[in-house]
Amino acid sequence: MHAIRQHEFGPPANLLYEEVADPAPAEGQVRIAVEAAGVHLLDTVIRKGQSGGPFPLPDLPMTPGREAAGRVDVVGPGVDEAWRGRRVVAHLGMASGGYAELVAAPVGALHELPDDLAADVAVAMIGTGRTAMGILEVAEPTAEDVVLVTAAAGGIGSLLVQAAHSVGAVVVGAAGGADKVEWARTLGADVGVDYREPAWPKEVRDALDGRDVTLALDGVGGEIGRGALELLGPGGRIVMFGWSSGEPLQLTTSDLYTGGITASAAVGPRIMQRPGGMRDLETRALAEAAAGRIVPPLTRFPLADAAQAHAALEDRRTLGKTVLVP
Repeated sequence: MHAIRQHEFGPPANLLYEEVADPAPAEGQVRIAVEAAGVHLLDTVIRKGQSGGPFPLPDLPMTPGREAAGRVDVVGPGVDEAWRGRRVVAHLGMASGGYAELVAAPVGALHELPDDLAADVAVAMIGTGRTAMGILEVAEPTAEDVVLVTAAAGGIGSLLVQAAHSVGAVVVGAAGGADKVEWARTLGADVGVDYREPAWPKEVRDALDGRDVTLALDGVGGEIGRGALELLGPGGRIVMFGWSSGEPLQLTTSDLYTGGITASAAVGPRIMQRPGGMRDLETRALAEAAAGRIVPPLTRFPLADAAQAHAALEDRRTLGKTVLVP
């Protein structure tokens, strides 16, 4: 089979398209003939040799990727033969190997897919979608909210915009560049602003015409996260789920007291150790996509172009979830 192999930590060019031996499923595993593999921002961090949060740096050489969907072609020892031929999606957890034509996965990680749910959509929801479900569980947006979403055209942000819109909230989508702002509007944002423009917070205030932001969902951090924080009115809340800018949002207890606001972190231990576990969030995310209530935007690359996919993701040239197709 062909797979992406990384022999050294470093730039995207270190992701090489190579021919390797087919994997054989071990006890309790199946092998999936991959139809789509997810690319996560965390993959780019690990590729550089930086800390991956709960994910330790792997031994090299390795094949990246923790999200894969396709059809089961081989079952390992102890696995029911009925799995053979089924369309499935899996999050591989601490393992890797998703950037490949074939991947082994534990049977306990599998979700069977309905015929009308595409593999690339399933890949988007098994990882990015489950995170979005966890964020929404913390944020609890309602029809009374004015919700500001940063990186509103990104993998997670695009799902949050749709979810907030679906409950009847007024949604403000902040994104980088005119094309992404327009895309956020098509997803359901009532107001779209380009956060690359220094005056974007004023644009939000003007567009809301006296209404305060009541809920900020921020995965960018840094100055943009700070701008989102300062748009909150008294009693507002900010839910943080990352810092794609490279710098976490800096806030203090003085911010909380002065603004009369609350701040929560939706990822990390809170999502990893929640009651019901991560599988519950995966199931919910897949159900939302299957029902058509949330449709993840996708940017697709051929498997052989994984290096270009990483570069585009890091340069913020992608919309929605980035997916590799063998």
